[in-house]
Amino acid sequence: MKLSKALIQQIFRFAIVGVINTGVDLVVLNLLIYVTHVGEKGFFYTVFKSISFVAALTNSYFMNKYWTFAGKGTSNRIIEVSEFTIISLIGFLINVGVSSLVVNFIPPIIVSQAVWPSIAALFGTAFGLVWNFIGYKLVVFEKKKK
Repeated sequence: MKLSKALIQQIFRFAIVGVINTGVDLVVLNLLIYVTHVGEKGFFYTVFKSISFVAALTNSYFMNKYWTFAGKGTSNRIIEVSEFTIISLIGFLINVGVSSLVVNFIPPIIVSQAVWPSIAALFGTAFGLVWNFIGYKLVVFEKKKK
């Protein structure tokens, strides 16, 4: 299978947006843990991870809409945002579910407990990455035929 130049560019841009979104996710997550002194695991971790995911998701929509996929998609913003939300909610379940499983059921072996929430978040991000790219490319930002 030969990848087109446009697809390679989209994958590269998606990766950059993903790195930025991961930064947003981790900064918000760790800021919430730092400010509240709770949330390294358990219920509050899941709540804080959910909040940080939504912050990164908002950034993701705009960067992917206008940069990664160059403004493609439907002219009907309600449909586009609905599709983005559905794909992202599934990505959310994958991301938060995997990270919550890791942080709550796998003990940190070679890192400290303080770093483990961030490592768990990275696991969630990795599992959601492929789902999000395919969903955004083929469903949300695919140029719709009229």
